[in-house]
Amino acid sequence: MRRGILIMVIVALSLAACSGSEEGAEKSKGTVTLGLNNWAENIAVSNMWKVILEDKGYDIELKSMEKSPVWAGLSQGDLDIAAEVWLPTTDKPLYEEYKEDIVLHEAWYEGTGLGLVVPSYMDITSMEELNDKKNELGIEEIVGIDPGASLMEMSRTALEEYNLNYDLVDSSGPAMMSELKKAYEDEEPIVVTLWNPHWAFAEYDLKYLEDPKNVYGEADDIFFMTRTNFSDDHPEIVEWMNNWQMDDDSLGSLMATIKDADDAETGAQQWIEENEELVSEWTN
Repeated sequence: MRRGILIMVIVALSLAACSGSEEGAEKSKGTVTLGLNNWAENIAVSNMWKVILEDKGYDIELKSMEKSPVWAGLSQGDLDIAAEVWLPTTDKPLYEEYKEDIVLHEAWYEGTGLGLVVPSYMDITSMEELNDKKNELGIEEIVGIDPGASLMEMSRTALEEYNLNYDLVDSSGPAMMSELKKAYEDEEPIVVTLWNPHWAFAEYDLKYLEDPKNVYGEADDIFFMTRTNFSDDHPEIVEWMNNWQMDDDSLGSLMATIKDADDAETGAQQWIEENEELVSEWTN
């Protein structure tokens, strides 16, 4: 009798162990690596997808780097996803270099902007005025971002096309925003390289300097891209991300929530909880 009971217990424990193992396997769908550069909206949406995909059972790694290494890493298969490709203008050089080794997917945001930006309290409207008003403005430089960014390459071209007597300073997105914040609070003149979508346009009263020579090109749309064969490995992720659509309101609120949170992932989690219906439209 005791032997029979012992056998039953062992069988029950074995079945429980198998069940637990299967349940664990279901929860772990593998590791997916996202490459991101430190543009505000890129940090925001990459952390948003990290939270979404981890909730779906994936292990997600975020790797932060400049934009060119993101493309290179994706083309070599070291990264799986990059959430931000600006086309047809801004990322055209990178796209032409790597297009055979990456897969471009659907656009998730339409109608970007980028160029030289100043606070609205500055008495200047066009890049053509920068030289004439240099003494009045009392500044010698334009505060840029990462040196490898396409926006910086366009800005170097703008200096040549408009023959601007300013230094374009390499920096980073966060460092540039720190300089803008300080100048804005003191109502000091400043010229920065900036883009939208960006939370700065909600936080501060800013304006693009007119670009009559169209150095910065027409408005882009933002796409996401994956390494080759990623769709075969994880078709549901590609399906969800192809359903993904954001506008100024949704993306602006995501960036603002993250900016005010303790860290980007915590902010993304909060925003997802407050926008469950929208996120469900992408993933269900």
